Formats: sequence, structure tokens, C-alpha cells
Amino acid sequence: MVKTEHYTDALLGEYTYARHESGLSVYIMEKKGFTSSHAIFGTKYGSIDVKFSRNSGPEIEVPAGIAHFLEHKLFESEEGDAFTRFSATGAYANAYTSFDRTCYLFSCSKNFKENFEILLDFVQSPYFTAETVKKEQGIIGQEIKMYDDNPGWRVMFNLLCEMYEEHPVKTDIAGTVESISKIDDKLLYECYNTFYNPSNMFICVAGNVKTDEVLNLIDKNIKKCEPVSVNKAVYTETEKVKSHYVEQELEVAKPIFCLGFKEILKTETPTLKDRIVASILLDLLCSDCSELYRRLVDSALIGDEFSAEYFCGKGYSAFIIEGETESPKTVAEEIQKEIDRLSLGEIDLKLLSAIKKSAYADAVKRFDSTDSIVSDMVDCALFGGGLFDTAEVLKSITAEDIICRLKTLRQESGVLSVIKSRKG
Repeated sequence: MVKTEHYTDALLGEYTYARHESGLSVYIMEKKGFTSSHAIFGTKYGSIDVKFSRNSGPEIEVPAGIAHFLEHKLFESEEGDAFTRFSATGAYANAYTSFDRTCYLFSCSKNFKENFEILLDFVQSPYFTAETVKKEQGIIGQEIKMYDDNPGWRVMFNLLCEMYEEHPVKTDIAGTVESISKIDDKLLYECYNTFYNPSNMFICVAGNVKTDEVLNLIDKNIKKCEPVSVNKAVYTETEKVKSHYVEQELEVAKPIFCLGFKEILKTETPTLKDRIVASILLDLLCSDCSELYRRLVDSALIGDEFSAEYFCGKGYSAFIIEGETESPKTVAEEIQKEIDRLSLGEIDLKLLSAIKKSAYADAVKRFDSTDSIVSDMVDCALFGGGLFDTAEVLKSITAEDIICRLKTLRQESGVLSVIKSRKG
């Protein structure tokens, strides 16, 4: 290890950040008294990374869905698959690809050392052949077709397609049947050798572990290779959207909607304060304690299915509200009216204080779960900042911060996506 730093909080505990000589970022938190452990080996590589250059070379463009495809294939080897190896040690293993990351993980209550070495081994041991790629194209193709008929999935991606002009966040994480048909073993190795370099990766561990043991295992098992410099394409987006309304007919008992407001931030990726302010804003606007929620329920415009999220990453940021309703346009109008009212300064300060206290309690409670700790470590690796920063940022947030962000949620930057019941 080249650099090791220790961070302590009187309430939350202590964690270690290390920078390996390979460039790998490492986060470790020992949890005394815990019986289980959780670990992630991840890369800053997701579905949006379809245009990039390596070591200042020419720009490469790859098919949509290749990051997800690579994740599926990496579990395979000539000897068998990694799931079988984890099963033999009693661990639960999984992986996921999102817009900006790919993560491989396991949880276990025993045999941490063996499981951790399996994780380090298979993520660093790609095995792709033309035959196995062809087989996987059929499997993932069926998965894509299944999601094409999923109302919750389609209402979201229909929204993103109307919201973004250039940014690849509008494309399904798995790609399309056409795009994955262009993937071959050579392309997979090209992407692997670019993004699965330790200098672009991170390891996050929490639970019944010893920091020194984890660091020694990493030192012993990380393969030596030259660092790779990756330059990802930058997409220029404006507040303009392609259209303000899109609908599709599918098999649903009641129409579902997704209302999004596109936001252009001053920074390439949202700061921790950006994310926390957005979360508090959405609680003020849409939580079951809000005036809007009570009004919509009392008017029988919405039911139990009503939620909101801040959707953000490198080059994209949006506030998204979704639910079930027979009158999606009316609900969207009511939401916009409430945004306009609150943006004039009519914020319930008692509710704001209660939401901040609740957010603080939730942030503290996350340290009782190894899964949550590791998830927050991954965000630190991707967005920067420290594991204990949330509490301090929460204290600094004011009503003025909320009002300033509310003013960015304008009708001109909004899109309403609706899935209606299929006729006949």
C-alpha cells in the first residue's frame, strides 16, 4: 500500500482508506460484534461508458449494453463459474451493472478469507470465447425482451428518452437486441483491459474483518499491471427536453406515471450536498407527511404507489416522481403547482426540521448494516468525499438551499411519461 488514512467518528466508528500502489482505492470498516461481512470489488464502468479513449489514444465507440454483458461473462472460467465456488464456502454472491458502475459482491458469516480470495481471483481472470459470447447473446436478448414488456421499466426509460438528447443514460442498461449482437470476445477484452485496471477500480469491505488482513490479502492477490488512463466522452446537455409527454400501452391494471424534471448542474457529477438537498426537497414535496401527498390522497388521485427519487450521475441529474393514477396529467399539474408554491418560500420549517432529523437518524442507522456501509463506500469511491460527511452536510442545509433547487424544477424542463392500459 502506498497511502493509508484512518477516519474516526465518536458515534459512528472508524474506517480506513488505502490507496494501493496499483491505483486501486480501498475502504475498510471493522464492525466489532458483527457475525457477517460484506465486500464489493467494483469498477467505475457502467452502461453510459460507450465512448472513451485509452492512454490518449483514438476514441473508441462500443455497442450499448456491453458493460452489463461483460459482467455476466466474468463469472465464467474454464474451470467453472464463480457462483459454484462461492456456494462451496457458504457465501451469497451477486453482481450488478448500473449507469456508472459495475460491482461484484459477496456476503458471508464465515470463511471470509476464502471468499475474498475468490472475489479477487475471478474479477481479475476474464475468460471470453466466440462460442460463449454467442450463447450469452441469446440469454441477454431474452432478458431485454422481458424488460420491454415491464411497465415499471418502460415508464422510466420512455421518460429518459424524451429527457436526454445525447447522453447515453437514455439507453437501457442491457442495451438492445441489435446492439448486443455486435459484441464479440475481442470487444469484451478491449473493455475489460480498459476499465478493469486497478487504477479505475475500488474495493469496499465492512463487517467481521481485520483491516490488516484485508490489506495483506489485497497486496498478495492484486495482479501487477501498468495503470491505464481512461478518458470518457463528455456529453453536452441543456435544460431542453425532446417532448413534455410520452405514453405507451401495456398490460397494467391502472395507469402508471413517471414525472421527471431535468436539471443541469454546475459540476460534472453532483456533490454530496446536491444529493442531500435533493433528497430533502423530495421529502418536503412528496413524502406522506407533505401537504401535496395528503391533498392527492384525499382527492383519490393517488394510492399507495407514490414515490420520488433523485436520479443522478456523471453528466445527468433529474428529479423523478412516480406512481399509479387514473389521471396522470392532473397529478402532474398538482405537483407543479406545489413546486411553484414552495419555491416562493412557503416551506413548513417544522416539517423541514423533522425531515432533517429523520435523515440524520437514517444516516446513523446505516452503520448498523454492512450492506449499507459498503454501498455508501461505493458512493465515496465514485463521487468523492468521506463516509462520515453526511451528518455535517445535513447540519448545514437551510430552507434557502431547498428553495434554490425548487426553482430549477420548471415545467419547461419536465417530462411526463405514462403507461396506459392496453385496449381490448
